Amino acid sequence: MRITLPSGTTAEISLPPNPTMGLVIAPDIWSLRPLYDEMVERLSRDWNMAVCAVEPFPGRELTMEIEPRFAAVPTLHDSHHLRDLHEAADAVATSRVGLMGFCMGGMYCFKSAVSPRFARIASFYGMIRLPEKWRSATQGEPLEYLSRGDAAKVLALIGTADPYTPPDAVSELRNVGCNVVAYEGAEHAFAHDATRPSYRKDDARDAFERAREWLLG
Repeated sequence: MRITLPSGTTAEISLPPNPTMGLVIAPDIWSLRPLYDEMVERLSRDWNMAVCAVEPFPGRELTMEIEPRFAAVPTLHDSHHLRDLHEAADAVATSRVGLMGFCMGGMYCFKSAVSPRFARIASFYGMIRLPEKWRSATQGEPLEYLSRGDAAKVLALIGTADPYTPPDAVSELRNVGCNVVAYEGAEHAFAHDATRPSYRKDDARDAFERAREWLLG
């Protein structure tokens, strides 16, 4: 079900009768779409969680081409995105809330380590360092947020063949206290979208199960 958060940002939500906890999802750069509608419903049912996925580009009319989306990322505000994630946490109306994100959303998971609102965080192949083209006064470095926050509550699920998670950056991720699970030979976005050529069914199943166990604590 689509809802509008107090900020005006669109979100997709599913609320089972007696959820074990709440879960906020930070989507990838391609925004809310049927993939996330299905994910919200499936995880709500299979994991018995109240689930809410948040639109990362609120109020923007972006095409499904990568160039305008990459160009839009530097105009996003970390504080605004964290506000929307907090409002989604309020919307699920559970005492315990976790956060899970993919790609760009995984990067925002790293940044959300500064927030006590989320009990546990699972980041799927989030950018460990801000890509050069995304740099702006309103975009902070993920590692800096992790060093200021509680990195120990973050699980990073990454592929060893992903250019956004190179070995030296993964070492920095571990050094700040983040928990890392690496999938040998996996490329970017190997787990959440079965239509992508990088998708790996067995690794995807394992990664989602690890995320579930981590979020439940």
